[in-house]
Amino acid sequence: MFLAMTNKAKRLLYFGYIQQVRTKDLQRGLEELPALLADLPPGFHLLVDLGRLESMDPACTTQIGKVMDLCDQHGVGLVIRVIPDPAKDIGFNLLSIFHYPHHPRAVTCKTMSEAAKLLSI
Repeated sequence: MFLAMTNKAKRLLYFGYIQQVRTKDLQRGLEELPALLADLPPGFHLLVDLGRLESMDPACTTQIGKVMDLCDQHGVGLVIRVIPDPAKDIGFNLLSIFHYPHHPRAVTCKTMSEAAKLLSI
């Protein structure tokens, strides 16, 4: 499952990867993304939560790249990834090289508490 939502007041876009994530889950999220981005100004923060991820289809990297492209085009300023288990990282840093040409600041945290401190929430 994939969950995407925004908090306009915090200029925050949240992506939650939950249990088993398949390409069809990310495709639905990709379809909703332009409407979510429309609510956010350039320089917004992206919080990527892999804390509840059990597994992800390796083919999801294509969809994740498209999501990164859209976020970069809209002006993401800070990307915070919560990855408690490094084995669940499917190569976000490598994907970022190709899909974030504007080079937003990127930070990886082990816990959501660490991420919340960085976001001042």
